[in-house]
Amino acid sequence: MNMRLLLTLALAATGFAETHRFEPTKFYNTFSGAHPPALRIKPGDRVITYTIDARGVDSKGVQRGQPSNPQTGPFYIEGAEPGDTLVVRLLRLETNRTTGWSASLLAPYTADPAFLRAEAVREPKIATWQIDKQKGVAYPNPDEFKGPRFELPLRPMLGCIGTAPPGKAAYPTGFPDNFGGNMDYNGMGAGVTLMLPVFEPGALLFLGDGHARQGDGEVVGSAVETSLDVEFSVDLIKKKKINWPRLENQDFIMVLGSSRAINEALQHATTELMRWLMESYGFDERGASLLMGQGMEYEISNVVDPEFTIVAKMRKRYIGQPR
Repeated sequence: MNMRLLLTLALAATGFAETHRFEPTKFYNTFSGAHPPALRIKPGDRVITYTIDARGVDSKGVQRGQPSNPQTGPFYIEGAEPGDTLVVRLLRLETNRTTGWSASLLAPYTADPAFLRAEAVREPKIATWQIDKQKGVAYPNPDEFKGPRFELPLRPMLGCIGTAPPGKAAYPTGFPDNFGGNMDYNGMGAGVTLMLPVFEPGALLFLGDGHARQGDGEVVGSAVETSLDVEFSVDLIKKKKINWPRLENQDFIMVLGSSRAINEALQHATTELMRWLMESYGFDERGASLLMGQGMEYEISNVVDPEFTIVAKMRKRYIGQPR
């Protein structure tokens, strides 16, 4: 069992860890340390809350925020300081209404320009999706398109999660970067552990942009957008600096790199994964290179945001336990 989990369990055992039920009253459209904390929590604490959808609509169909991607939070983590790493465990993500929506045409960056100019449908339309939690599927309304009917398994995820960027900067919630943000990675679901750099006192954690599911790359420019019930816990690794968001699930360690140039996003993710292998798993640069050369896997997270996001992945069975 790793030290971070032991610390969380120890806090819970002593009674210092708390569970907070947080009812948002204000939602933000920028990631920024200038926003006042919505709730102060401690390492080891658990939060139960919810998100509204990317257009600001809640589970009851009420307009609660403004487009796009209004964020719940920010959550101030006691003791978090610049140069620390914030650890966020996504414990539960569930859809909380019966409908979602998405764009219905390929986004410009995902298709050949000649096709878009000469052959593609010009008129953008929003498609309505039905969400059936009992069956665990989502499907578009069949009268809104031509072709065979289809349904896809639900895979709830957060399109946005991040800390405040440095220097009280304000990034629109459409942006991903080294603080996290709008990474739109469909692996950002329940059961994962996310590590984020801390740039401002308290870290100031934001989350939002709930998706019922999303394909790789978010190629129509949206997922099945909806509101979510969310449960998460937080922890801190003191004086541990990371450069890009790191993610773990049962099978992989991963890094999410973002940039306007997709090759640079890949470079960010690859470099940070190498650093992780060298810092925590006992590899030197040559050993990490040999492993990555034959064991590396990549995913395209998003190719539609102002910065694109690439995920560099390594299977845990190749590397063992961290040292």
